[in-house]
Amino acid sequence: MLPPVGGERSVVDIIPAEIIGTMLLILLGDGVVAAVLLAKSKAENSGWIVITFGWGFAVMVGAYSVGQFSGAHLNPAVTLGIWINGGIDFGEAIQYWIGEFIGAAIGAVLVLGSYWQHFQQTEDPGLKLAVFSTGPAIRNTFWNLFTEVVGTFVLVLGILAMTDPGNKGVALSGLGTLLVAFLVVGIGLSLGGPTGYAINPARDLSPRIIHAILPVPGKGDSDWGYAWIPVVGPMVGGALGALLYVVAWPG
Repeated sequence: MLPPVGGERSVVDIIPAEIIGTMLLILLGDGVVAAVLLAKSKAENSGWIVITFGWGFAVMVGAYSVGQFSGAHLNPAVTLGIWINGGIDFGEAIQYWIGEFIGAAIGAVLVLGSYWQHFQQTEDPGLKLAVFSTGPAIRNTFWNLFTEVVGTFVLVLGILAMTDPGNKGVALSGLGTLLVAFLVVGIGLSLGGPTGYAINPARDLSPRIIHAILPVPGKGDSDWGYAWIPVVGPMVGGALGALLYVVAWPG
């Protein structure tokens, strides 16, 4: 989840890399949610800490796997922030978004297949939807949207600030991607409780579509009334984080 470096990148670099990286992100991220929530999983009821660290490791694997090809945005809100910061042009941003949404859908399909028997054994349709997409602990449109804006604001500002060329310690160590993974863990632990911290439109929308169109055993409604919040909120938060970085960080 770093800005591209080292020259221009082509569609051959960006789209396949973002598909693979985001697929890995969702496979491991939604996979840990399935492990914790679904019946008869060996990790059933292992809790929120497991989910937050699982998502952090998912970011780490996806980002380190394809970072050399695309910079590993893996998140349309991150791509938006890097575009605002001037790291890519709009045509490249579209390529990133295409790869991210396709990769997230593929990852969700792989989670469904991996946990098929556990979906069959789980009675609560709400738990099945929660494997694919986020939902509020207390449903309130304004506050749910606010939480997603704040969480993604922290994510994008943190990514840009920590990987800033002037941050010599991070730049020289090469640990920027690992620190971003820990940033995601921190956001989950501190800000994830109200909405499940989508902080990534592709992470929520593509798997929700998979839930809606594929024959998930015993599934219920895909909660489309809420679905716009984890898309709009992260895009607004990502833009605000990038704008603050542009204004407040010199260079």
